[in-house]
Amino acid sequence: MTLPHDPRGNLVRPYAVTRGRTEPSRDIPIEALLLASQAAVQEARFAGHDKYRIAVLCEPKALSLAELAAHTRLPLGVTRVLVADMVADGLLQLHSAAPKTGFTERMDLLGRVLGGLRKL
Repeated sequence: MTLPHDPRGNLVRPYAVTRGRTEPSRDIPIEALLLASQAAVQEARFAGHDKYRIAVLCEPKALSLAELAAHTRLPLGVTRVLVADMVADGLLQLHSAAPKTGFTERMDLLGRVLGGLRKL
């Protein structure tokens, strides 16, 4: 599901969207799945345009952080900051795609994700 083109275009700088923050309030893995309830979508209307767009995208089905960044056409870092805020505010549910494992297992997973992306 792709939302209509944002009429603001490239006029808004990424740091303005995140209010100058470059680090998320919590670590959100790129492969993490995010889901919003209908109630969360209604509440997100008052949280800002970009957060509302994210909630609408996550309401019918869970999407990964990477998919959200692609659909919203926001940089991954900006999307990560916004999503972390939304998880903290209870607007999104975070579901880890991978069990908590060690560094080696995590690097293997990221390698498989990278390989899949290269095949696209």
